[in-house]
Amino acid sequence: MESQSPRESTGSGSGSRSASSECEVCEQNKKRKIAFGIRKLRILSSVSEYDDDEEKEMGSEGPSQCLIRSSCKKQVVAGRNRQPWTPDHIAKEDLREEASRQIARFFYTSFIPFNCVKNPEFEKMCQLIAEHGPGFEPPTVHDVREKFLEEEVEETKSLIEEHKLEWKKRGCSIMFDGWTNEKGRFIVNFLVNSFKGTVFLSSKDISDISENDKKVFEMLDGIVQQVDEENVVQVITNNASYFKAAGQMLMEKRKRILWTPCVAQCIDLMLEDFEKKISLHKSTIEKGRKITTFIYSRTPLISMLKNFTNGEDLIRPGVTRFATTYLTLGCLFDNRTTLKTMFSSTQWKSNQFASTEDGKKVEQVVLDSRFWKNVLVCLKAAGPLIKVLRLVGDENDDKRAVGFIYEEMNKAKEKIQANFKNVKRSYEPIWKIIDERWEAQLLKSLHAAAYYLNPQFHYKSNFKANFDVKYGLYKCMGLMLAPEDRNKVHLQLEMFKEAKGLFGIELAKSTRSEMDPAQWWDSYGDLGPELKKFAVRLLSLTSTSFGCERNWSVFEMVHAKRRNFLHQKKMNDLVFVMYNQKLKDRKAWDLVDLDNISSDDEWITEDDVAREEEEGEDVAFKVQNSEEIRPRALVDDLDQ
Repeated sequence: MESQSPRESTGSGSGSRSASSECEVCEQNKKRKIAFGIRKLRILSSVSEYDDDEEKEMGSEGPSQCLIRSSCKKQVVAGRNRQPWTPDHIAKEDLREEASRQIARFFYTSFIPFNCVKNPEFEKMCQLIAEHGPGFEPPTVHDVREKFLEEEVEETKSLIEEHKLEWKKRGCSIMFDGWTNEKGRFIVNFLVNSFKGTVFLSSKDISDISENDKKVFEMLDGIVQQVDEENVVQVITNNASYFKAAGQMLMEKRKRILWTPCVAQCIDLMLEDFEKKISLHKSTIEKGRKITTFIYSRTPLISMLKNFTNGEDLIRPGVTRFATTYLTLGCLFDNRTTLKTMFSSTQWKSNQFASTEDGKKVEQVVLDSRFWKNVLVCLKAAGPLIKVLRLVGDENDDKRAVGFIYEEMNKAKEKIQANFKNVKRSYEPIWKIIDERWEAQLLKSLHAAAYYLNPQFHYKSNFKANFDVKYGLYKCMGLMLAPEDRNKVHLQLEMFKEAKGLFGIELAKSTRSEMDPAQWWDSYGDLGPELKKFAVRLLSLTSTSFGCERNWSVFEMVHAKRRNFLHQKKMNDLVFVMYNQKLKDRKAWDLVDLDNISSDDEWITEDDVAREEEEGEDVAFKVQNSEEIRPRALVDDLDQ
């Protein structure tokens, strides 16, 4: 028996591998042809079914009935009749499926969040690739990292130049907020908001100076210089003590600039104080949290809950932490009857968790009528404030909340008083907590002045120009106006109060409640130029730093993708482009994205050790289809 030479042996091996790969290609082609044939038959048969059914029904129905049914069927298949499916159409549909699957595979292997398909830029990308046609060469790493990034930075800078014109005309707010990333680094974001919109300036790591009031002040002052002091009306931050101190230092140096805390955070702190300072709220929230964490930490109980609630969830995500707390209590209250039914059912009684210590405690809470009465008491206090929080959260470039918050806060307090039947010992502790936060710093004065200048309120019969309102107006005039302009503005206010000049023309009267207050002043305030400028700048202010908070994930993503090896400037460029593009397209994005609710939320997960001991295994719970979590409106009349 002759032995093969090494070359012959190698050639034979490569030949077998080549034949094998050819067979695989043949198999793939066969599968495609089979799939093509099946798809073609399905489409053709689905169209012919209408014709067959029509013939059968002609015999059993009258002419008029048959005519109506036939016309309905023609409408259903009208699209197909206009453009009949051909082999080319079917092949194109197959290609589309294959391309979509490849895109999905790219998402999976790159750990890209699924909701990125909602990004308008994703659709634009796909359209341009399709327009190019076959032979499209994707960009290289250098293109993405260098060439196109530099081009995007320049384009973004030109966008900011357009905003600067608005800053000079109506003034602007510097939004300043911080967050701590997974590595414990304290990052601050600087944004500028004006009537034209919000733009991102920069981010900075201030881990080494965050507790140093003077250093924080110097950083704030540097941003004011960058934007130009003449353009800045207010600096808005969170309520941390070092931000407060730095804000006061800034106002002492820059006499015409206001420092104010974020209204949304102030309301959230009021809700937090309810839980901390009112024992009934604290105990009720703890029990409500026990119900949700017990259910959502056990997959079988989630399925049981879905069956009883017809797919509804118990978690109501809010724009702030403590808003979520009370919204979730509201959701529990809405589903109290269903929960009682569930924990009284044989399905629950026969469940393995019913006999556990935690299961018995949760069942006892759900079936306790006193618990539900206490939930209602909590909602009567928190509900009106959450309504104000929604007003702030819904603020956008076309709708400013600053001229409405003072009135809404007064309404909230009145509603709380009414909810507790005017019983002082019931509502006064709530009012005290609200006033402690609301009357601090410049919040109340600023919004009182905006309320006074808002034409939607000023000319109504129930307008209240009381001491608080006048004090807030004159205080803001003293802070925002140069000494030589104060007397002029004071005299021009008389024209506004008495609706003289353009203020009193029919068009100005009819648009008081229809136009944005700042735009109304811009249109009809010409006879009092100093007052007009003051009113427009004040009523154009934002009242929240949500532009920062809602987009922290943008900066976090840069770090999470391990791009730290990039030069610091390149990282800043990347954040600069990402952030501003998101702010530019904010109307097309759902900024409060319910798909990204963290699975370790305090209302969803409980202590892992306790659960492992109970079940004898490690249960890693993740929110199922998070698109199923939908916030529902809080009941306005909680006392009903």
